[in-house]
This record gives sequence, C-alpha cells and structure tokens, in this order.
Amino acid sequence: MDFVNQNPEQIARDQIDSLLEKAGWLVQSKNKVNLSAAKGIAVREYQTDSGPADYVLFVDKKPLGIIEAKREEEGLKLTTVEDQSKRYAHGKLKYLNNDPLPFAYESTGVLTRFTDYRDPKPRSRPVFHFHKPKTLQEWASTQQTLRKKLTLMPVLPIDGLRPAQIGAIQNLEKSFKHNHPKALIQMATGAGKTFTACTFIYRLLKHANAKRVLFLVDTKNLGEQAEQEFLKLQPSDDNRKFTELYNVQRLSSSYIASDSQVCISTIQRLYSILKGEELEEEAEKENPNEQSWQWQKKDPVPVEYSNDNPIEQFDFIVIDECHRSIYNLWKQVLDYYDAFLIGLTATPDKRTFGFFDENVVSEYTYEQSVLDGVNVPYDVFTIETEISKGGGRIEAKEYVDKREKLTRKKRWERLDEDYEYTSKKLDKDVVSPSQIRTIIRAFKDSLPNIFSDRFDEKGEFEVPKTLIFAKTDSHADDIIQIVREEFAEGNDFCKKVTYKIDEDPKSVLNRFRNSWAPRIAVTVDMIATGTDVKPLEVLLFMRDVKSTNYFEQMKGRGTRTIKFDDLKKVTRTAKHTKTHFVIVDAIGATKSKKTDSRPLERKPGVPLKDLLGAVAMGVQDEDLFTSLANRLIRLEKQLTEAEKEKYKEHTEGTSMKGVASSLLAAYDPDILEDKLEQRIGEIAPENRSPELIENTKSTIREELMSKASSFFNGGINEYIENVRKVHDQIIDTINQDALLKAEWDSFSKDKAQDVVKDFKDYIESHKEEITALRLFYGQPYQRRELTFKMTKDLLEKLKLEKPLLAPHYVWEAYNQLEEVKGHSPKNELVVLVSLVRRVCGIDSQLTPYPKMVDKHFQEWIFKQNAGKHNKFTEEQMQWLRMLKDHIATSFHVDIEDLDYTPFDAQGGRGKMWQLFGEEMNTVIEELNEALIA
Repeated sequence: MDFVNQNPEQIARDQIDSLLEKAGWLVQSKNKVNLSAAKGIAVREYQTDSGPADYVLFVDKKPLGIIEAKREEEGLKLTTVEDQSKRYAHGKLKYLNNDPLPFAYESTGVLTRFTDYRDPKPRSRPVFHFHKPKTLQEWASTQQTLRKKLTLMPVLPIDGLRPAQIGAIQNLEKSFKHNHPKALIQMATGAGKTFTACTFIYRLLKHANAKRVLFLVDTKNLGEQAEQEFLKLQPSDDNRKFTELYNVQRLSSSYIASDSQVCISTIQRLYSILKGEELEEEAEKENPNEQSWQWQKKDPVPVEYSNDNPIEQFDFIVIDECHRSIYNLWKQVLDYYDAFLIGLTATPDKRTFGFFDENVVSEYTYEQSVLDGVNVPYDVFTIETEISKGGGRIEAKEYVDKREKLTRKKRWERLDEDYEYTSKKLDKDVVSPSQIRTIIRAFKDSLPNIFSDRFDEKGEFEVPKTLIFAKTDSHADDIIQIVREEFAEGNDFCKKVTYKIDEDPKSVLNRFRNSWAPRIAVTVDMIATGTDVKPLEVLLFMRDVKSTNYFEQMKGRGTRTIKFDDLKKVTRTAKHTKTHFVIVDAIGATKSKKTDSRPLERKPGVPLKDLLGAVAMGVQDEDLFTSLANRLIRLEKQLTEAEKEKYKEHTEGTSMKGVASSLLAAYDPDILEDKLEQRIGEIAPENRSPELIENTKSTIREELMSKASSFFNGGINEYIENVRKVHDQIIDTINQDALLKAEWDSFSKDKAQDVVKDFKDYIESHKEEITALRLFYGQPYQRRELTFKMTKDLLEKLKLEKPLLAPHYVWEAYNQLEEVKGHSPKNELVVLVSLVRRVCGIDSQLTPYPKMVDKHFQEWIFKQNAGKHNKFTEEQMQWLRMLKDHIATSFHVDIEDLDYTPFDAQGGRGKMWQLFGEEMNTVIEELNEALIA
C-alpha cells in the first residue's frame, strides 16, 4: 500500500483498514453505510453521544465493538486511551438505542490491544490482529465469557492423581482465574507432565467450554506420544475415554479440522501453516533446539495473518518441552495467537522463566520426585581409558585403513607424515576400534559388579536394558558391531534406534521397551528426549553433551519407575522393582562444563547443517542465502565427479554451483531490476502506477527466493550434510587402548554413604516407637516375638516416610561401601530385616537373612545332636526344614501357621504332633529364638 504524502493518522487508518479487510470486515465511510453489504461492517467516524468513534463494528447489523485508532508513534500510549475507547463503547450510538458494546480495540495498525468488557475485571491484552466478525458474534451470544467460566471451575477430583499433579493443576486454574496469560509448569521427567496436561485440558473443554486447545511439540515423536496419552486417558468423572468425548487431531498436513477440539502439532508445522506452506515430515523428526538453525536474524521473520487460521483459532496453547522451542524463530508463532499459553518443562532456564512472566505454577524438581518415590535416583560408574583421555599418535610410513564416511568403503594406505589426534577427534576424523572395544569390554566386565543379583538359575548374567548415546550414526554403527562381538550375541541383542535406520524406528523402540531383545539400544538423536522406556536401568554415555538442559533430558530416560511384574516381563532375573538406574560415563559427560542454554552462533560459525535447515523451513534472509551460497561454492570444489552427478540427481539436473547462483540471485539488485524492467514492459504505460511497480518488485523477489529455497529439502540436505564431511576417517588399529579405571564414581560413593547414614538414622530414631525395631534392639530372646506383620508395618512406614530408602536401594549402597556376603534377597521384607540386623549390630557384615537362618539352623541341629548319632528322623528333619524356610521369609512361626501352606499338604499340626509329640511346642519356640538370634 502506498503511503506517500500521507500524515501518520492517515497511515494508521489505512493500515487498520487493511487488517480489518483481511479478517473479513467490510470498511465503510459514515456517509455510505450499508449494513446489509456484508456480515461484518466497520464504519469509520461513527457518531456517539461522547463524540465520533474511529470505527464501530457491526455484525449482522448489530453493533458489537469499537476501535480507537492512534498513529504508530503513540503505540506506547495505547493503554492510556482505554478510558476513551470505553467511553465510546459504553455510550449511545447515533440513531440507535443500543446496549453498551462489549468489545473495544485500541490500535495503531501495528500494535493492537483488545478488551472484552464482559470479563470479570476487564483487562486489555495485546493481539496480533483483529478478530473475525463471526468470532465476535459467537462471543457476544454466550452468557459467560471464557475468562468468567475460568473463575467458576469446579473442585478438582484428585483420584488417580499424584500430589505434584494435583498442585500443578490447582495452581494453574488459580492462574487462569486471575487472568494470567502465561503459566509455567515445571515438573521432573517421569512425573507425568503429559498426563497432567491431558487432565487439565479435559477440564478446560468440559467446564470452561474451551473451543479448541493446541498441544505444541517440537518433534513428531513427542506428538505421537502425546496422542497416545489422549487416547488412553480415562477421566475420573466419566466412564468414556477422552477421545470418545472430544476430537483429537494430530496434524500431518496444513489442514486443521473445524471439529477438532485438541490439535497436536509440531511448532515447525504450525509455523509453515501460518506461512501458507507445506512441510515435509522430515523437518518434524529432529529437535530443532539441538541444531542452531533457528536462524538469528537482525529482524524476525514475519508471520502474516492467515484468514484460514485466525488469531482466535485456539483458546489455549500447551507448549511441551517449552525450555527449548519458544525462542527466536518460534516465539512469533505463539505471539500470533490470542490464547493462554501454558509451558511444560522438566528443565527450565532463565529465558523460560522470563518468557512466562515468572508465573511458575508448579516447581517439582527431579530431587523432589525421587524423595517422593515418583522417580528413581541414579548412581554414576566411571570408565576411563588412555585413548579416551589423551588421544593417540600414528607414526609416518605406517599403513592404516581409511574409510569413506558416506559409503563406509575402506582402502589400505600409507601415511606420509606423523598423525597425532586428540580425544576430540575420536569418531569424527579418526576411529579407534580399540578405544570403543576397551570401553565396551570394561562395561561388560563391570556389569556383574554394578548389578550383582542379575544371575539366572544356570549362573548366566542377564544384561539390564541399556541405552548407549553415540556421537554420530557412523559411531553408533561401530559401537553396535563391537557390542555384539564382545557380548557374543547376535543382531537382535543390540540395535540402533534412530530416525535414519532402515527398520521402522517405532517397531525397534517398542521391542526395546516391551520385549526381552534388544537388550542394548544405541541412539544418536531419537530417544534423547521425550521417549518413555521404563525398563531402562543403564545409560552409557559415549558422547559428551554441553547443554545442561539436554543432558538433564538425556538422564531423564532412566528415571522412570516401573512395576515389578512389568520389569520381570523384559528382565527375567530382576529380583525386585527398579530402585535406581546407573549412568556409566565413558566420556566424562557427568563432569564436563555445561551451559544453561546453547547460544546461537552468528553466521560465520553456524554449521552448514543449520543453514540448510533454515532455508528448508522457509527462512528468507540475505545473509543466510549469501552464507549458504558461499559454503556450497567451496564444497563443490571438493567433490568428486561421481558425487557431483549424485547431487544433480537430487536437484533434477541443477549443479551445486547453479543452486548457489540461485541463492545469490535472490537478492541481486541488478537481476531484480532486469526482471522488473522486463515485467513492467509487458504492461501498458497508463497502468504503471507506483503501487503496481512496488507490488511487481515484491512478487519478483518472492519468486527468486522461492526458486532458491525449492532446492532444499530433507533428502538433499542430508546428502549435502553427509558429503561435505571429511571424506575419510583414519581407522587407528596401531594404538591399543588400555583401561585406566572402571569404578563407582566418587559422587556415587558419597551418595551411597549418605543413603546408608540416612537409613541408620531412621532406624535408630524409631527404635522405641516401632515394635519390630524395639525387638531387634532388645535382648536376643525377645526377637522370637518378631512377626511378619510387625516387619510389614515397618516396611510400609519406611516407604511412606522415606520412599528413597527402598530396601533394595539401601542394599546396593552398602554394596558400594563394604563387602556384602551374597546377592540381595528377592523378598523386600527379607532385605529389610537383613539391613536392620546390620544397623543394630546383630550382624557385623551385611548378609542375606536367609543365609543367617541357614547358619543358625545348622548350629541348632548340631547342638541337638550333641552326644547322639542322630536325634531326628528323616521325616522329622523334613518338617524342621519347612519350619526353617518359613522363618527365613516370615520371621516367626506359630502353631496356627501349621494349618496353611506348605504344612497343610504334609498333614498340618496333627502330623507334627505325631512326629514330635509333646516336644512340638518346645521345638517351635526354640526355632523362633535360635534362627533369628
């Protein structure tokens, strides 16, 4: 629009007119009013009893709102003119006996604020654009506004919700009640963020009559998981599933169904929808935060108004993993919608708090979740090798394998000069099979120490479910091959789980989660975040991570709790439920310096992959196009003829140099001028208005940029990214690596000491009030009164008050600090009794209680047989062994127990009376005292 020779007020009015027309309003002058001309009419300078209103908005001839227009320079003062707009809205319109108008806008055509005067405590809010006529009509026809309904939400039913989830939802609804536009829910990974979100979304749809809710993610994988949560959600106040009550749509195209009440979308797809473009699924697979292609421009890439997707399309937007997706490029998508924003994250940083106006409605940290027993804690086991620490050196004249990264083809070659490499070059420029093998071998040899109770009846060790983080796909392939060799297992034992595998990644992931095999998965990208694999008990880091948030998310893969029966389905030798997980750090990931957020590099340092991703996502920027063109020109000189031809297959015959030329042409003023001259020459001179010339120039520039961008998509970008890497990797088979250490980290040992101390303190502080403990601390003969119920009461009290002190976890802590005789018993009560005996000083070493019972039984039998060859017959011995086994698991035997399993099958108390006669009671009393002594 040509604004030449207009004053600021006229410019603002023209801009407002344009915005109104895009939203479906017909703008009319006060002298030419025809309220039948369209559904929505905006009449300029309409007279009220308080003076002329800049615009009055009519829908189906009924006045509903006003707009107070100000010049752009007064944007900062928009809130100061609210009294003026309210006066017009609440006044009488000329010729009409109208009620007060509910809606008021203040706008410069660049900045706009909106107030619904039917809201409780009406408060203006910034909006990206004007609402559509139909929207204002729908709002005006409802008795209560959305914000009014949010103040009337019924009490939350707490059945099936954890305390942290209850607090998050209650505080969020309190935030809505106070009309806070943004709220942040910080909840540890594994604490049920998505379930919490599904629950409050259900309440918003049911009780606040929300029209549509957007659930925003940044990878397709997270979107699929969110969809599954909605599919299985069973509201506590309805016997139907969520999806039977409300329509859930996961977006896979630019189409948003009119009847969908929950939309699940990646932020990339939503951005492309607002740009009016289609998006390849490839662009949704990777987490954009871990590539810095959120192109940092001098000016933000504009998101333009979409009549098909208006600003009022969603009432609420839930942003999953919001710590990583709401900044830079993406922030504009959220600014576009007139909606409440709710962020979900386990790992917020300073920017997250700032974006959500420091309105944190839930702070539930990983540490709190562990204390509550919602998540499990972790220990760290360190593996360190010579090459991992110091790199290596290959002397000149040595023959080495060189491997092409792209094809993995090898050739034998002699080095012309000495080659020295640091640990940072490992698995990039140089591969040391010995280094990978030494780590994997140390891991395998250490596992029986890390999980000392995972042996089956044949004495075979069962590897716990393990996830290995690799640096690259090539690195992952090397790891997988060596894992299979070192563990002497086949293909199914160890699999790659990544977006780029030939097998269906979902199928491999589901087998990893639900089946015995694979036991070990290796990943680069796919399940670093947001993927739930509850049976995971080991995370092996063979790549470092510099981002605090990303590292916390990776650790989060192991924190999930799992029911014992479910764990047994995939890990057959598990003796108890998952009490902790172990980080095996082979790269120093737990000790390397981390930053709160990954800073975006400026153009000279931005990786090629990030430039490619930005162009593929539709970012159009001169610096970006120029930088990418220069990189392609340099790269083209390094390619072989075969690689150049392969590239042209992806671009339908255009060379890399030709693509670079298109990028440069998009912003070349001479090319633009030539094309403009040619295009204008085809138009009759009398029709060549300045506005037409300017519009034609914009069209040509858009065509040039679109042509340049069209060469970049998932397939071609991946080819460029792979082919541009150093063509060869040196395979160092000369240097043999050596293990420096494989041991529990000092962090884990210190933590183990804390756990043992906490357990001792708890036991000693409760020894007077808990009956079982009083008996343990009393005289030896008193322990014969210990019963199964007393021990169970102790366990339940411990679990309630100190969930972190799960008996099996305390056992593992002891195992790190002292020599433990035997494996952890399967029965949790038996483990507890073994620990209490150690704390009370009854046993000088931690020993499984059944072993002590066996020992005391042998001593008692020997004492009974003293001076006799055999006091008891074989049939009597059979009964005594049954009594011994019962005491080993139930801590006490009563006469009444003889009426139940296993005694009843052997004749019960009558049979024992036959065998022992009047000594029966004496034998039971003596065994109760002797075996628990």
